[in-house]
Amino acid sequence: MDRFAWASGLLEMNETLVIQQRGVRLYDGEEKVKFDTGALLLSTHRLIWRDLKNHECCIAIPLSQIVFIEEQAAGIGKSAKIVVHLHPAPSNKEPGPFQSSKYSYIKLSFKEHGQIEFYRRLSEEMTQRRWENMPVSQTIQINRGPQAGRIRAVGIVGIERKLEEKRKETDKNISEAFEDLSKLMEKAKEMVELSKSIANKIKEKQGDITEDETIRFKSYLLSMGIANPVTRETHGSGTHYHMQLAKQLAGILQTPLEERGGIMSLTEVYCLVNRARGLELLSPEDLVNACKMLVALKLPLRLRLFDSGVMVIELQSHNEEEMVASALETVSEKGSLTAEEFAKLVGMSVLLAKERLLLAEKMGHLCRDDSVEGLRFYPNLFMTQS
Repeated sequence: MDRFAWASGLLEMNETLVIQQRGVRLYDGEEKVKFDTGALLLSTHRLIWRDLKNHECCIAIPLSQIVFIEEQAAGIGKSAKIVVHLHPAPSNKEPGPFQSSKYSYIKLSFKEHGQIEFYRRLSEEMTQRRWENMPVSQTIQINRGPQAGRIRAVGIVGIERKLEEKRKETDKNISEAFEDLSKLMEKAKEMVELSKSIANKIKEKQGDITEDETIRFKSYLLSMGIANPVTRETHGSGTHYHMQLAKQLAGILQTPLEERGGIMSLTEVYCLVNRARGLELLSPEDLVNACKMLVALKLPLRLRLFDSGVMVIELQSHNEEEMVASALETVSEKGSLTAEEFAKLVGMSVLLAKERLLLAEKMGHLCRDDSVEGLRFYPNLFMTQS
């Protein structure tokens, strides 16, 4: 920890922020220190830690001080860590929180996950060594009585240069992203063709393939669509994680929703998604938070809450009036139906069948008979006959 120096937390000229992660604790070797629950920032030149409670408490260490890094897996009651091995402190080092240390390494403990992505980006910076090609702007030391301060040599030209470098880096990132996207689309086309081929074979061999084998084939197809599930370890925590999760949900739920009439209960979605994710199980809270972002991200799905409190996922193209008209036609043909009977006829869960009948009742197309035998729905003759 004696390699760290006090910092303002602001980026210098020619220095670019690479990634940041909240909920990181610092260790001096194997010992805990007072720097707990802060934000860890990685720039092209430095590793910066800022206290979330006391914003004036900020320390930094140059990347040039790092010898190598290694990962330390999480254990029972222990969070995952990145071990950073350091060079000895230089003689001209600026003042910091520690004057000396018996350790030649520090540990970064990630309480809110995100260590995998941070380790990857830090490894890239250590390989590229951009701090050697883009030295930060020089600073002028001035004395103010007993204390020394710093003035950055920053002008309009420096600001314009900084903006131009950021624009070039953004253009480069966008170009690389579209190259990866093109490759992904090529592979996606092959996977779609393969899944269609298997689905057609299942239809052709319907009489020869048992129901269990059909279910197993469909589970294989579902698993193929989520080979790299979104997790907190790979995408951090908070809004970014839920946004990526929402995009992945839209991709894997499109086909199952179309097969089920455009609507599924959130319970069904939860079971379906976790079966496809394997060991990377999703919590109910994360699923709900991700589903709440479907509309904001303009995805083809949406989360809906019925008056009874039942939550469902449905396609944006789902036509409510057509569903109600279909329910009315089915009930009219049979004379009257309970939710269980209606569910068997249309092939959906009892929960969704009841909600559809209640919706038709709310719109005035059906009426109910609630007796000791249960809830039964009838066509509303007051609406159909004068």
